[in-house]
Amino acid sequence: MQQYISQRRERRITQAGMTLLELIIACGILLVLSSAALPLARVTIKRQREAELRRDLRELRDSIDRYKNDADKNLIRTEVGSENYPPDLETLVAGVDITLGSTSQIGISAAALAAGSGTAQGGGLSSPTSTTEMPSKVRYLRKIPVDPMTGKAEWGLRAIQDDPDSHSWGGHNVFDVYSLSTDTGMDGTNYGDW
Repeated sequence: MQQYISQRRERRITQAGMTLLELIIACGILLVLSSAALPLARVTIKRQREAELRRDLRELRDSIDRYKNDADKNLIRTEVGSENYPPDLETLVAGVDITLGSTSQIGISAAALAAGSGTAQGGGLSSPTSTTEMPSKVRYLRKIPVDPMTGKAEWGLRAIQDDPDSHSWGGHNVFDVYSLSTDTGMDGTNYGDW
């Protein structure tokens, strides 16, 4: 019996730990698995950044369009030659004053204005006798988003007078925005062309 117990104890001692060969094989397998996961992680991160870039560009362009729509309705006073586009992105963040008259005054035709039933004051349409004017400040963006490709809140701008593929801003207004990154996306196009 004593001999049986000592043999069992010896077996436990030899089977208690891993051999050096087993440890090398396990480390090799982990190395192969981690080297296969690294490129997959890089692709996933790049895909997330591209989705964020698309979302930011859409948000910026939508805010520019909303500004233009309000300016086309004569709710915002704009400079001559700006084609009712914002002068810069900071204007979309800072906001603009809009004077809203009564609902019957919004959409007054130019003929009615010429006849003297309304005047253009403060960028909005109002009647001299109206008491329902409500000036308000409208912000089109909370903040200028950070370009996920460059890590800065700087964007390339195009004016309505610029060429569609121009990378220099005329400075008159903001018609379009694009990324300043010179990298290429997963679809093979430059981020600046999005």
